[in-house]
Parts: sequence; structure tokens; C-alpha cells
Amino acid sequence: MMVGALIALMLSGCGSIISRAVPGQGHGNQYYPGVQWDVRDGPWRVLTILDLPLSLVVDTMLLPVDAHHGPYE
Repeated sequence: MMVGALIALMLSGCGSIISRAVPGQGHGNQYYPGVQWDVRDGPWRVLTILDLPLSLVVDTMLLPVDAHHGPYE
């Protein structure tokens, strides 16, 4: 059960993690880059819409970091 919870935690907010960690994926967005990454057009849009609620939560928790960091390029 602990491993399952850890896997769920690691997979949650994928758009948030990708938009902050992978160069070029933030597209210059400073606030809620994970949500904006999830709603972009692309072949995987259906799957990223499923990630949208989790990215919204993670991006909200990271608002102070985003305010200090600036736009993600």
C-alpha cells in the first residue's frame, strides 16, 4: 500500500513537473505552467486533460516558488 501511494504521488502533477523541469516546456509561463502545459494542443491532449486536476493542485502549492522564479523557458 505504501508503494502504491508513493507511485501515485510521483505521478501526480506530471504537467507541473514537466513544465518546470524540462527546458522549453514551460513556454514562458510564470504562473500555472503545468495547467497551461496540460491544455495545449497535441496528440496526447486526452491524457493530459486527466492530469489537469492534479496539476492545478501542484501549481497552486508552488505559487510562491513561481512568483520568486519568474517565467519558465
